[in-house]
Amino acid sequence: MNVLLEKHLQEGTVIPAHPLALTAQRSLDERHQRALTRYYIASGAGGIAVGVHSTQFEIRDKKYGLLRPVLKMAMEEVQRSRLDRPFLTVAGIVGGTDQALQEAYLARELGYEMGLLSAGGLGDWQEKELIKRAEKVAETIPLFGFYLQPSAGGRLLSYDFWKDFAQIPNVKAIKMAPFNRYQTLDVVRAVCASGRAEEIALYTGNDDNIVADLLTTFSFLVDGQEVSKRVVGGLLGHWAVWTSAAVGLLKAIKECLNREGKGMGELLRLGVQITDANAAIFDPSHQFRGCISGIHEVLRKQGLLRGIWCLNPEEKLSPGQLEEINRVCEDYPWLTDDRFVAEHLNQFLSES
Repeated sequence: MNVLLEKHLQEGTVIPAHPLALTAQRSLDERHQRALTRYYIASGAGGIAVGVHSTQFEIRDKKYGLLRPVLKMAMEEVQRSRLDRPFLTVAGIVGGTDQALQEAYLARELGYEMGLLSAGGLGDWQEKELIKRAEKVAETIPLFGFYLQPSAGGRLLSYDFWKDFAQIPNVKAIKMAPFNRYQTLDVVRAVCASGRAEEIALYTGNDDNIVADLLTTFSFLVDGQEVSKRVVGGLLGHWAVWTSAAVGLLKAIKECLNREGKGMGELLRLGVQITDANAAIFDPSHQFRGCISGIHEVLRKQGLLRGIWCLNPEEKLSPGQLEEINRVCEDYPWLTDDRFVAEHLNQFLSES
């Protein structure tokens, strides 16, 4: 990773977790897949994460064979955009050591700058085994750590795990998405105690607590000295929708912090509204079963997707979820970017 991109990562940015566009026959919808990438770029996002939970882990199944095509399409759109600003490309990496290494090689081959390494599906592995796996993958590509909540396929990980993980030299950032304050603190405290607090960027993946995460200074005593750390940006499924509004939100938060907290109360009030909207989209009342479909429904309403289909036919909206999504769209229109999308939709969907 070059110096400019690493500075961009450390300063904090908006990184949407890229969804998967499908036809009604559950085959890849290339036109809308490319449109999504164009939308994120045009929204002012500072990067994208592809092949992650929101992209559906099933893209790796041999019967679909979509991992390479989906990663490749997103990279093609980034390269085609010829951006004059830094833009991070992050590839999701999962599976045991051999699979994770193969995915890291693929990501590097396609030009991705970082790998978002998940421990999902490895619930029977010892933490020391997970660290050895991470060390091997980090030899291939810079790592973005990922604390994924158990209800979305992740597992609980200890403070000691995160301290060991943070000491891996090629770990550049960690996405915290346990949706749990205690477990979030484990990660931040571990990074502060790792000796690499200045080298690792913390990103929120806590879609239920986005604004508070970004406004908070975390401080801990390490060997009798206070060490402070901030969460500088977000790598979020929630930011896969209403992305241009999310870019404006992060800008407002940074301005608030630069003004020593002026306007923090209003931002916290907005944060409650964002959490309410997230509850509709991510479906916590049904253990997050409808979270991917909820993202799809918002994008479908805007015309960025043709439907809410997932590779797994069981992935669909939960009872009452559509009504909740419609409610928050009506109650909080300032959280959306419907006008922005409407103005540029033909450009995003252009096949040229």
